[in-house]
Amino acid sequence: MVAWTAESAMHEAGRVDRARNLPLYWRVVLTNGLVFVVGTAALALSPATVSSRVLLSEAVVLAVGLTVILTTNALLLRRSLAALDRLTRKMHSVDLLRPDARLPETGTGTVADLVRSFNAMLTRLETERGTSNARALAAQEAERHRIAQELHDEVGQSLTAVLLGLKHAVDLAPAELAVELRQTQETTRATLDEVRRVARRLRPGVLDDLGLLSALAAMSTDLSAHTNVRVRRGFAPGLPPLTREAELVIYRVAQEAMTNVARHAHAGTVDISLTKQGEAVVLRVADDGRGLRSSIEGAGIRGMRERALLVGGDLSIGARTDGGTEVRLLVPVRGDR
Repeated sequence: MVAWTAESAMHEAGRVDRARNLPLYWRVVLTNGLVFVVGTAALALSPATVSSRVLLSEAVVLAVGLTVILTTNALLLRRSLAALDRLTRKMHSVDLLRPDARLPETGTGTVADLVRSFNAMLTRLETERGTSNARALAAQEAERHRIAQELHDEVGQSLTAVLLGLKHAVDLAPAELAVELRQTQETTRATLDEVRRVARRLRPGVLDDLGLLSALAAMSTDLSAHTNVRVRRGFAPGLPPLTREAELVIYRVAQEAMTNVARHAHAGTVDISLTKQGEAVVLRVADDGRGLRSSIEGAGIRGMRERALLVGGDLSIGARTDGGTEVRLLVPVRGDR
């Protein structure tokens, strides 16, 4: 008996949940329909409104009247509440990192005002998010610059001094000790190279000194030198000039894409290109690795999307038809450089 009661309660709770998950339009239609059916039944069974024994003609009239009422009710409610259902679906699917088309602002009345208010709210949220992201990324770049400078000036110079001291010690040490000192010297030299490489990744001086194409070429060379991935470059000549912010966004997106290739793709070859498409510049990083393994985007991809929005760019990441992953960033060329 207890088991039967518990099972019945679970079934009842399931029916309640399914009823709550119905769209608002259907909930109102069913509620009004139930009221109309009960009213019609009461009219049919009440001797005060119809014959004490319902005639066939009266039943037909009642059925036709009920059908007309239900149909009219459904049509009127659909016209009024369909926008609310669209608004509810949009609330569940909206992503501020992927600007989407706004809901159509048609009609008048409370529902139309609600849709217009929702669209305006999305615009404000996207604007505020873009502003806060710009400040956060600017602070991040400044911090990267500071850390890179300290690595280069403090740690780099200290390791250089250690190398000079080891060289002097090797010259004065006996042969047995000189062998160990040379091993320490090589380890220190490798550490210095790694510190310099990290400093370049944090703040690519070549980007400021030689420009975007040289910075991307240096990044490609660095990837090939430290992994087994072969990099093929394709930079179109005569690219339009870009703002400093746009160049930095393109570089950081390419850097994150190449890092993902080195860490996760298990690729043998990666293609990186920078071309012109109409009034925009397109960065493409495509590998022949194992492709996307999860539909959930990590912090790196979300960061790329945030950077793309800062310069009005469009970022797309998807699987290639012949295997692997393709990252494509389209950055419009602005005339107010």
